[in-house]
Amino acid sequence: MSNELSVEVAYALPYQQTILPVRISSEATVSLAIEQSGILEKFPELDLAGLKVGIYGKAIKLDAGLHDKDRIEIYRPLIADPREVRKKRVVEGDALKKEQAVGAA
Repeated sequence: MSNELSVEVAYALPYQQTILPVRISSEATVSLAIEQSGILEKFPELDLAGLKVGIYGKAIKLDAGLHDKDRIEIYRPLIADPREVRKKRVVEGDALKKEQAVGAA
């Protein structure tokens, strides 16, 4: 059994995706893998202490352990609350339906 893991660190901007492979000790944490990946140097706007991260879409903490083949995903802050966006779409959709009903009459 190997004492090293192969993981990936992923970060995506609207028009750019970066995935960096990392070989790391099997006892390493998520934060150590992020640091060793070099992604913090590539994207200096990232602050390790404030990062929201996950593995394959499931939120985790920076001190979590890793498994071989994990992909650590660094999440950007939301620019809009998804619930508010859905509510706005519903309201706009209702208004459009009323306009269409009035125009058809």
